[in-house]
Amino acid sequence: MSVGQHILYLSYDGMTDPLGQSQVLPYLKELSRHGYEFTLISFEKEKAFNKGKADIEKIIEDTVIRWIPLPYHKSPPVISTLYDVFVLKRKIKKLHKEKPFHIVHTRGYITALAGLWMKKKWNVRFLFDMRGFFADERVDGKVWNLKNPIFRFVYNYFKNKEKQFFLEANHVISLTHEGEKTIRSFPYINKSFKCSVIPCCADLHHFSVLNINTQIANDFALLHRLNTYTSRWFYIGSIGTWYMLSEMLDFFKIVLHHDATSLLAFFTHDNPEQIFHMAKAKGIQENAIIVMPLARKDIPSVISLFDASVFFIRPVFSKKASSPTKQGEIMAMGIPIVCNDDVGDTGHIIHTYHAGIAISAFNNEEYEKAYNFIKNKQYNRNEIIRGAKEWFSLSQGIDAYHKTYRELLSTEN
Repeated sequence: MSVGQHILYLSYDGMTDPLGQSQVLPYLKELSRHGYEFTLISFEKEKAFNKGKADIEKIIEDTVIRWIPLPYHKSPPVISTLYDVFVLKRKIKKLHKEKPFHIVHTRGYITALAGLWMKKKWNVRFLFDMRGFFADERVDGKVWNLKNPIFRFVYNYFKNKEKQFFLEANHVISLTHEGEKTIRSFPYINKSFKCSVIPCCADLHHFSVLNINTQIANDFALLHRLNTYTSRWFYIGSIGTWYMLSEMLDFFKIVLHHDATSLLAFFTHDNPEQIFHMAKAKGIQENAIIVMPLARKDIPSVISLFDASVFFIRPVFSKKASSPTKQGEIMAMGIPIVCNDDVGDTGHIIHTYHAGIAISAFNNEEYEKAYNFIKNKQYNRNEIIRGAKEWFSLSQGIDAYHKTYRELLSTEN
């Protein structure tokens, strides 16, 4: 390996979390083939780590990726995060002394605190992979109440740090063009600001109509009697802070009004009771809902059995920078999507490739329009797959990161 290609990759998400496996490891594995040597530090949740540690080690066993998992601390709020950052810096100091890093690639704001510190201390090239407007996400998601003086202080602290990240980073990655446009509108950003747009990419080999296991699909269809449903819809992923369960169920009520024997499956690790309780409150029969987790390897085979997918995301300021991982994966299977507009580039992509419909409001009129779009097959599966390849290709994302790394290394002092 040539000198000047030792990269420290920092993620506050764990590699044993789904995001780590879909949005970090595939990139690093491919980038390592370009001659980069990675030291990967991530923060792992105890339960997921104990269950998935061996799987991650197997994924990287034949690579030059050195994985250093650190324990994630959740409580008490704020203090636990500060402690994690302290531990991270202490670990970095030791590692950098052993073998200096030339680039620090930080995924999100928490690890960017260490990235900024490294740049100032050792002049390491600082790549800020922002992932979203973190402080505003916490407020928009009602995690931080600004009426609370502690959270108001933390919010202001991170908004100040955000400004430093944008001004001090050697390069910034935004998930969306809408996010980049918003950043460039900030009064302190000048024309020399360097930013690239790289969406959450999808593994188009895994999420492919060519990767359907007919045995898995047939077994699932038989077990859940899918042939008894006139239309089949699904949602995939955690419900979490941003996804609008109530509105998705309201939309499904419109579907049921037209097709009484329709199914909405939630493929999630979340507690089923929350979903069933809300569905019942809206008058939706339990036999019209499935709630269950899916192993990643089974997802393409199972979702291929469904007519369409639905996801609604709260359209708030911070979501201008949001790129839902699920969108690329679903589109790669040629499956149409019902979603909402004003979330990053999501609506633009849906409109461009007739990949479904992005509603403009959460009301019955828009739900009817969306239902009819899918029912009348006003989409083109080949176009949907083309859209996935043009926007969410993992290989394109890797090429974009490779180009950024090369530029950072060429400007190294």
